Amino acid sequence: MRLHHVQVMMPPGGEAEARRFWVEAFGLVEVPKPPAMADRPGCWFRSFAADGAAGVEIHVSVEPDFVPARRAHPAIVLDTVEELDALATRVAASGFEVAHGDRRTFAGYLRFHCFDAFGNRVEVLAPAS
Repeated sequence: MRLHHVQVMMPPGGEAEARRFWVEAFGLVEVPKPPAMADRPGCWFRSFAADGAAGVEIHVSVEPDFVPARRAHPAIVLDTVEELDALATRVAASGFEVAHGDRRTFAGYLRFHCFDAFGNRVEVLAPAS
């Protein structure tokens, strides 16, 4: 069993801000939705491994009565602490909130939390060793 994607929500009309967070700050690639879903609002983002295999996939969809997910969140694992720190720096430099308060509270990992343009929480981890 493996995870295919995580869906996070945004308010109507938030696609540009979703792209700013997931593409510009996080470094994911926007991918087209399947034709049957292409006319729906929202956007999909994906990372790719060196061999071209799909990695993390995030679907950002519209919720008319949007409320940010401040506790529920995707948790993305990176390979190294150097990647973790570089991503935290890039996300913060892009103007998004980054919190390091729980950096050492998950055994075996270092981590940070950040928040997208809509206030949704995202966790990013890397093995501590």
